[in-house]
Amino acid sequence: MGKRTKIITAILGFGLLIVIGVAYYMFNMPQRDVQSAKTDFSLSSSEIVNQYLADANIANEKYLQEEGDSKILAVTGKVFAISEDLNNQKVILLKDSSEKAGVSCTFTKETNKNAENLQIGETITIKGVIRSGAGFDEDLDLYEDVIMEKCDVIRE
Repeated sequence: MGKRTKIITAILGFGLLIVIGVAYYMFNMPQRDVQSAKTDFSLSSSEIVNQYLADANIANEKYLQEEGDSKILAVTGKVFAISEDLNNQKVILLKDSSEKAGVSCTFTKETNKNAENLQIGETITIKGVIRSGAGFDEDLDLYEDVIMEKCDVIRE
């Protein structure tokens, strides 16, 4: 093997080690602790839905971030529906009966227990990370809810 081949092999090996190290770090990065982090915005379920229905682009700029660490919201509203998703995580829909859309809040396995005693019609505040905004789907002719995840009830 020539000197040039050894240098190229060493550079490729070093590059491969860097790629493996970065991939390992990204895979094992700690999850964002939403509940202990500072709340970026506190508002009612009606306020955020109406902001998205008025202008989704402006609302997205305000609440969503391209890097993935979207804003943390504390949303207050009436419990309209209580369900579970396929992962057995509680999903609470905050919505006033007169509103076109609401805020769908998905809890985590760790916070599920805090949603067990909620009652339909009860006014509560839920803290979580926003994932998508409300909108109108013309094909289905229905309104889509604001989606929040990593949620928990804020007890005052």
